[in-house]
Amino acid sequence: MKIKIIAFDADDTLWHNEHHFQETEKKFCALLEDFLPQHTVARELLQTEIKNIALYGYGIKAFMLSMIETAIRITDQKIDAASLEKIIQFGKELLDQPVELLEDVEHVLKTLKSQYRLVMATKGDLLDQERKLRKSGLADYFHHIEIMSEKKEPDFEKLIRHLDIKPSELMMIGNSIKSDILPVLNLGGHGIHIPYHITWAHEHAETPFVHPHFRQVERISEVLAFL
Repeated sequence: MKIKIIAFDADDTLWHNEHHFQETEKKFCALLEDFLPQHTVARELLQTEIKNIALYGYGIKAFMLSMIETAIRITDQKIDAASLEKIIQFGKELLDQPVELLEDVEHVLKTLKSQYRLVMATKGDLLDQERKLRKSGLADYFHHIEIMSEKKEPDFEKLIRHLDIKPSELMMIGNSIKSDILPVLNLGGHGIHIPYHITWAHEHAETPFVHPHFRQVERISEVLAFL
């Protein structure tokens, strides 16, 4: 492999993220259980989130708006102002969560930085991702930071052009087969999948599969064996 640049996803690849959303979703579902069973509220929220991606993108603020919209819809507009205020507070608490790095992340970045140009390629809300990067203390390891509104082939093509490399010279490391790995493999790049123990339903994709440029490992420290 003639890899020049290694790109890392951020949420649930470098630091814990999804479990914060899961805990907030549980509180939201409990808040509305007088109207619908909690599992039904969760299903309705997911449908709202997916519908709203084209409007709001990803991130906590999009999640908060989807919670409010779902609450208004499933209560037939009967939800009170105090409950809406609680939902807004759920979102603010999410925004204020500490950033907890996954095990061995800093060791891996420090090791690879001496041999490759490192890039952080993540999607989500710009302010939210910048805040988490700042709290993480990892910014100095990266040659370039790319915060995308979406992670599809055209988005990675744009990144590859910006970095002035061939697709085959890029390796992407992330926890989502759908967003991090498949678009890069389809362009001719390389991918290492590191599953996270919780995955947002919208990011589910079939694994494992066979591809000459694909590897799957259990933890980030294992990528050093390939590089």
